[in-house]
Amino acid sequence: MSSNTILQGIFYGALAGAAWGLVFLAPELTRAFSPWQLTAGRYLAYGLFAALLIAPRIRKLLPHLGRAEWRALVWLSLLGNVVYYVFLASAVQLGGMAMTSLVIGFLPVAVSIIGSRGHGAVSLRKLAPSLGLGLAGIACVAWQSLAGSAGGDMKQSIFGFFCALAALVSWTTYAVGNSRWLGRLHEVSAHDWNLLIGVVTGLLSLFIAVPAFTVMLQPHPGSEWMHFVAVSAGVAIFASLFGNACWNKASRLLPLTMIGQMILFETLFALLYGFLWEQRWPTLLEIAAMVLVTVSVLLCVSAHRVDEGGGH
Repeated sequence: MSSNTILQGIFYGALAGAAWGLVFLAPELTRAFSPWQLTAGRYLAYGLFAALLIAPRIRKLLPHLGRAEWRALVWLSLLGNVVYYVFLASAVQLGGMAMTSLVIGFLPVAVSIIGSRGHGAVSLRKLAPSLGLGLAGIACVAWQSLAGSAGGDMKQSIFGFFCALAALVSWTTYAVGNSRWLGRLHEVSAHDWNLLIGVVTGLLSLFIAVPAFTVMLQPHPGSEWMHFVAVSAGVAIFASLFGNACWNKASRLLPLTMIGQMILFETLFALLYGFLWEQRWPTLLEIAAMVLVTVSVLLCVSAHRVDEGGGH
């Protein structure tokens, strides 16, 4: 693994994090709508855009997609998109952006631990300093989050926490499975694989769109509907299409243990967007968390470079 490859992987990982951080803002921007409606709206738009983009190449791709590939597309679409975002949107609306980004911030630890079992992966012992600093950064955010929500509704916060935990489990499973599938695919590009997941996700979202926009629907003025459509389309384009494309590119450039660390960028950008939304500067604890997370990623890079050169 060359230094140039590592830097390219980090660049695409950072772009994916910047795009994915927007998904934490969307539930705040559309509080008049339920997480089910937001999920259905986002992924219907994602599926439509993905279908339009992949249509010119679909005939060339179909011969390379067998039963195993289609099964993988279905379960990756469910875990990485539909199930994940229902839980994440619920967590943001119930427990807030800080708590949700805190729990999702554990993704690098979970993915790196699973990835360390793979053949040729960097050992957990070499990753320990990086993972330790990442956990320390998350602990800073945890302390800040608990201090800021002490007077809130405890039951609602606890339910929001478990929703965030379910989102964590769902996306960890997706990240590992998707990275391994990208390693197996030779005739399908990372971009086309992302678009195929988008098409399948759009089809799956129809199953929740029907009840979400009929039985569960509450009356809304036209201005709220326009706002909802704009947010759904924006998240579909920037987070689902652009963000996932960058992530798949990074997944092919970096090993699984290192791609796990790249998810930390999502936490950083989610916090940044949260500060802008709340129109405030970060606290000392939040600044400390950002520094710790950044150093954690740099240490992870160093661990992979040492391993490449023979290590010690």
